[in-house]
Amino acid sequence: MRISILLIALVIFVVTAGCSRLNVNTLNERLKPSNDRDWIAELNVTPFAQVSGDQVTLRNIRKNRYLTNDDYVLDHFDRTIEISQIQSVDYIVVPFNNSPQIAHTMLSFGLDDDTYLGVSVEVRREKGEGYSAWRGLTRQLELMYVLADERDLIGVRTSHRESDVYVYPTIANPEQAQALFKSVVSRMNQLAANPEFYHTITNNCTTNLQSHVNELSPDRIPYAWKVLLPAHSAQYAYDLGLLDRRIPFEDLQALALVRNESNQNLDNPRFSKLIRTKRDALERIVQRQVSNQQIQTR
Repeated sequence: MRISILLIALVIFVVTAGCSRLNVNTLNERLKPSNDRDWIAELNVTPFAQVSGDQVTLRNIRKNRYLTNDDYVLDHFDRTIEISQIQSVDYIVVPFNNSPQIAHTMLSFGLDDDTYLGVSVEVRREKGEGYSAWRGLTRQLELMYVLADERDLIGVRTSHRESDVYVYPTIANPEQAQALFKSVVSRMNQLAANPEFYHTITNNCTTNLQSHVNELSPDRIPYAWKVLLPAHSAQYAYDLGLLDRRIPFEDLQALALVRNESNQNLDNPRFSKLIRTKRDALERIVQRQVSNQQIQTR
């Protein structure tokens, strides 16, 4: 079974591999990952956190404003928060336009002041280097945790990459969201001090997020083909009870799609709140279902 999964994945990787310039690492570069290469500007600054008890100072939170996919105003800021401010966590899925079985996945942590901190596990690309799933198998690409606001992470994908973005509310309570955030911060600091190579199958965006959950609850997310092909990972999370199961997954998916809301509110400081307006419909659907069930039982 594992062999067949790998074969399917490799076929997809060959089909979806980028056609950009082949900037191949030398043997010496492949022996040791680095945080010190000629990175593209948007991935040049390494985020990290200074932790003191419940207080965390987050350094180098990115808040780029994109004019096009490649033309942007580069900006970063620092922020100090209390871990207890973390109240929720959302799971974000961005299917690839040219290969809908593959997707990029992210997390976004909601704070008690209605602001959000997004975390995106990405390939750290050098100048002139494009993403290639095949090269991700051969110690050619480094791994990076990007800490950013949602107008950056979500806005560029909906408006300039013309991608669908799905923002799913998880069932995590505040204590669970806080524990997950601490796990993410620890991993982010680990990579800032000890860089690692990205690996298309074993060390990518989705497997890292899976590891954070399993660190807190062992085997909560077993490895499966829906992790390997992460466009299906939201359905998998739903089946495992990590997302709200009070309504069918198809309805939840429709409510999670934020592409239009994102594009309409790119310049609005209330961006994060406005892209979630359809969530009000979730409670209305649930209430309608309860009312219908009550009527049927009379």
